Amino acid sequence: MTLRKISKDQPERFEFDTKNLEEVKNIIKKYPEGKQQSAVMSLLYLAQKQNDNWIPLSAMKHIGKLLEMPYIKVYEVATFYSMYNLTPVGKNFIQVCTTTPCMIRGAGKIVEACKEKISENENELSKDKNCSWMEVECLGACINAPMMQINDDYYEDLDKEKALMILDDIIKGKTPKPGSYRGRINSEPENNRKTLLDVKNA
Repeated sequence: MTLRKISKDQPERFEFDTKNLEEVKNIIKKYPEGKQQSAVMSLLYLAQKQNDNWIPLSAMKHIGKLLEMPYIKVYEVATFYSMYNLTPVGKNFIQVCTTTPCMIRGAGKIVEACKEKISENENELSKDKNCSWMEVECLGACINAPMMQINDDYYEDLDKEKALMILDDIIKGKTPKPGSYRGRINSEPENNRKTLLDVKNA
């Protein structure tokens, strides 16, 4: 298992803002008495969204106090799951799937595009501090491989040329259209292929 990198630059304090504190209370209410610690993942995600898409150590400690949970237990959860960012990321956060289906269909070329346009190393901010990228495990869009996720949007059926085009738009402050870059609707079969056929009409 790859060790998760923790940012050296840590804010001294973290507290949920008024809006998110209300959401915290609503999340905790969903769990039975004595099981409130089960809300830890949701609270970590909320803290990440509030704090420019990364979680500082002070947020983990704050969540531990709210849930009456040892800080080390919150830390264990945050460092185990790759969906939690433990270092600052760019305003545009690019995640490139390099799991087997994407890998065999050219994910390496998408990684090359990120190195050329954003930074040579993953988890490293671009020169303008607006973008960062990283390799991740399966994002659940295997049939549309290779693909990458930018913030909340999926960009699928890519090659290096299309990835470079998308990254150029992101760098220019544009929002490229998410979805398939081969013109597919969702995950529909290509070339009129079908998974199930009526034998009489085949």
